[in-house]
Amino acid sequence: MTSVCLYFKVHQPYKLKRYGSQDVGVVHCYTDELATRASIDMAADQCYLPANDIIYQSILANQNSFRVSFSISGITLELLQRYRPDVISSFRRLVATGCVEILGETYYHSLAFLHSADEFNRQVSKHADTIRELFGKRPAVFRNTELIYNDSLAAQVAPMGFTGVLCEGTESVLKGRSPNHVYTAAADTPVSLLLRNARLSDDIAFRFGDTNWSEHPLTAGKFSEWLHSHPQNTEVINLFMDYETFGVHKKRDSGIFDFLEALPGEVLRDAGFLFSLPSAVIQFSTPADTYQVTKTISWEDKGDDSCVWSENMVQNNMLKKIYSLEKMVKGSGCEKSLAKWGRLQSADHFYYMTTKNAKYRNPFSSVGEASASYTNILADFEISLIRKNLEKKKYKGSTTAAMILF
Repeated sequence: MTSVCLYFKVHQPYKLKRYGSQDVGVVHCYTDELATRASIDMAADQCYLPANDIIYQSILANQNSFRVSFSISGITLELLQRYRPDVISSFRRLVATGCVEILGETYYHSLAFLHSADEFNRQVSKHADTIRELFGKRPAVFRNTELIYNDSLAAQVAPMGFTGVLCEGTESVLKGRSPNHVYTAAADTPVSLLLRNARLSDDIAFRFGDTNWSEHPLTAGKFSEWLHSHPQNTEVINLFMDYETFGVHKKRDSGIFDFLEALPGEVLRDAGFLFSLPSAVIQFSTPADTYQVTKTISWEDKGDDSCVWSENMVQNNMLKKIYSLEKMVKGSGCEKSLAKWGRLQSADHFYYMTTKNAKYRNPFSSVGEASASYTNILADFEISLIRKNLEKKKYKGSTTAAMILF
């Protein structure tokens, strides 16, 4: 039988203030609380709650034959616990069906994998602990931020207990092979890889509702026919996309919720198809071949040598700067500074600095404003860290002197 593996990315960052040079050394709070809450409320009301309810009802209606997986960033869980605990309850209800799997990722939806192995490991462990606390089970399959992957990732997550990794099915790597099989990582690890079927995933995530598309309108029946037309030896079709596709990127009046509601039944009309969770696909499949990725790829790579999070000098300078503060942050012993540093690592902040044709709206008025605000925030954050470390040394010195006198 052919498995259909549905995965949704659930992520909302802390929104940063428009932070000017005059704020450096004066304002030490970088988050726009009103904008952050508004963003969470919008995602909760327009996507998470209605889509979760449709999925829950579909699981019941199809007698537990409908299965989906989610990758929910740690900071999204933080924000939902603070502002929308009803959404946490909704996700718990889904997990309790046994038909929903929560995946592992970096806690802060960061680019730490590319810049600091220690910080990457810390965030993955922190995220896994959070998933266990909230949903009762540690994740077994890993999804790196924006599907960023190269051969070293599998070797890094294998010792943490992950048996599989999600990544992009890139033609330059596949070289004519199909993404619709399970592959093994090139690293000497027992990690299996599930590759996103880019065309079919993007048919829903980007082309749905596009009146200029030759296949408009896209219905669940038509999409299911495309799935059913695959050869009988097709092992798995991985459909990976943002959860906000439903209700945020594609509004309710586009018919996207009707599509989601009808999809399970239409796919399951063919007895040769079933919905599977990532861990189950990996457990019951034998890798067809090795997927060797020597150059870093992501879901945004379409044959380019770099991704939109690090394609220009400003982005790379900011990335070098934020990770250069690691030793100072961790040496401060300040949990608030550690959390603040983590939030500043979110990939979103660097996405807003891209000069490419970004697919998602920039909350800043321009790329220049996003870059300037982030630069000023880092300047203030570094100054604050220097002061904290000086105070810490001063305190240690006075304590040592007191002990000698005593």
